[in-house]
Amino acid sequence: MPPPVRTASKKTLLWMQRLVWIYIYGGLLALVMGVFVARADIALARTMQGVGLFFVILGVVLIYVRSRMRPAD
Repeated sequence: MPPPVRTASKKTLLWMQRLVWIYIYGGLLALVMGVFVARADIALARTMQGVGLFFVILGVVLIYVRSRMRPAD
C-alpha cells in the first residue's frame, strides 16, 4: 500500500521545488570544489565532499517527498 498523498499550498510546493534545486546544485558545487581543494588539504576536501554528498542526497529525498504531494484546491 503506497503512502498517502498529502496536500500542500502552491506557495509551499514552490518553496520546496526551489529548495530541491538549491540543495542539489549546492551539493554538486561542494563536491567539485572538494576535488580542487584536495591538492592543498585532503582533510578539508573530504569534509567538503561529504557535506556536498549529504546535500545532493537530501535534494533527491526532497524530490521524492515533493512527488507525493499535490496542490491544495
